[in-house]
Amino acid sequence: MQTSENPQALGKIIDFTRLVSILLLFIHFYCTCYTTFQQLHLTATIVDNVVFNLVTGMKPLSPGFIKSSALLLLTVALIGNKGKKDEKQTIKPIIILLISGLILYYSATFILSLSLTDQTQASLYISITATGYLLVLTAGNKISRVIHIKLNNDPFNSLNETFPQEERWIENEFSVNMRTEYNLKGKIRSGVCNILQPQRATLLCGTPGSGKSVYLVRAFIEQHLAKAFTMFVFDYKFPDLSKITYNHLLKNIHKYKIPPHFCVINFDDLSRTHRCNAIPPQQMTDITDATESSRTIMLALNRLWIQRQGDFFTESPINFVTALFWFLKKYQGGIYCTLPHTIELSSVAYPELFAVMEQEEEIQILMNPFYSAWKAGAAEQLEGQIASAKIGLSRLASPQLYYVLSGNDFTLDINNPESPKVVVMGSNPQRQAIYGAVLSLYAERLLKQINKPGKLKSSVIIDEAPTIYIGGLDNHIAVARGRGCCTTLAIQDLSQFRRDYGKEQADVIVNTCGNIILYRVRYWETAPSFYLNGSGKLCRTGNLSQSTRTILPSATQLN
Repeated sequence: MQTSENPQALGKIIDFTRLVSILLLFIHFYCTCYTTFQQLHLTATIVDNVVFNLVTGMKPLSPGFIKSSALLLLTVALIGNKGKKDEKQTIKPIIILLISGLILYYSATFILSLSLTDQTQASLYISITATGYLLVLTAGNKISRVIHIKLNNDPFNSLNETFPQEERWIENEFSVNMRTEYNLKGKIRSGVCNILQPQRATLLCGTPGSGKSVYLVRAFIEQHLAKAFTMFVFDYKFPDLSKITYNHLLKNIHKYKIPPHFCVINFDDLSRTHRCNAIPPQQMTDITDATESSRTIMLALNRLWIQRQGDFFTESPINFVTALFWFLKKYQGGIYCTLPHTIELSSVAYPELFAVMEQEEEIQILMNPFYSAWKAGAAEQLEGQIASAKIGLSRLASPQLYYVLSGNDFTLDINNPESPKVVVMGSNPQRQAIYGAVLSLYAERLLKQINKPGKLKSSVIIDEAPTIYIGGLDNHIAVARGRGCCTTLAIQDLSQFRRDYGKEQADVIVNTCGNIILYRVRYWETAPSFYLNGSGKLCRTGNLSQSTRTILPSATQLN
């Protein structure tokens, strides 16, 4: 057991050692500057006899040896000294003091070789040597106060949050691999981001300028085309991604068993676009297909309806457009089943419209509420039910849209083994409200076609995903994995996704994605929604003990 006498005894030994060191230093001064001491009448016979007999009688005890012995004893005393710990004390000024002291302590010897008077020479030598001795003493006292384990030099806990990452390039039939650099304990290392199962869907979240399109989206396009994927790319800022897709398709076209067709949907430049019917009758095998397409186009035109699904004035326009789609599908073999014909048919006066649509029995249930309101003379109720659909569809009435939507240059089954395709659909940020609705319908129908067994492997890449509304996207992600379809969504922030898709549906889509890559985000809830909430945690890295009775705790608060 340790008693209170032990620290006191240790302190006395340290003080005695330091005193002997100072005594040896005085003996060195006395021997080296003896002539000056004689001139100043500071000598004594008894001292001369003891000191000089000791020095001359033992050759190792030269003045230089005594000087070094004094410094050695001082070092021993300083090692045993335990100063009070100071978190502000750093090692750099201590090293400067120590080096300066040693230089002065030993370089003072050169003063003895100069042509000076004895008293001047002695004064300079003693002053410089004593100054060096005091600097070494000061440095030794301060070095025992240094806390060698720094707990507060990383206020953001950056070093503790680093961890080893994958550095191997692991590749398979579907994988996407990207070179990375990461920080490990303050050192930059080269790593690899291996997305080995992109079939589980990949979500990329990052603010504008964070590199979503340039880095990740481009990597998916390049590597999936190099592995002979069929592909659908939604190019929000046409033709940025379209050029990349086209050039890499040409580069890798020899890897396909059947060279795929490159198809473009673009409403701004009709000289660089194909024509495609978004609701081809041969692909609407059941009235539920018409219902899904109707819901997609109406919710894309009226984003506020997404959060009001099930309401009377939301479902009525959807049922009305569903009836129009299915009527055109059945009428004369579906030769008029296009979105432009649907828009024009919706604008027909009620008497003529209802008289024609009564001929189709399969839509009688859908049209019954409208027939009843019309026959009962409830014109206001009828307008409330149908006007929302007519107003939304009327915004799509333009020659450019009609031209593209009424053709049949290609079909949307991009992963058809007999006719593979790479389809690029370009949007325009300045006309997002109009183009986005039509492109939403294209995307919804395309996902329905590729999500079937027995097809080629495919890749769906949607840049700025919230700008289009794709009904059933969560179901596609969940089911398409087993059918070789890789889905990649790029969004700016979770708040944007929730605004355009509704909180519940956006959260379901996010939670369904198996791969999430998070760049810089600003919305405070985005990162905690993807990762563990790390706020308000204490990161205690250790306790430092100065003695048996003094403990210096230090902790880092993660805010």
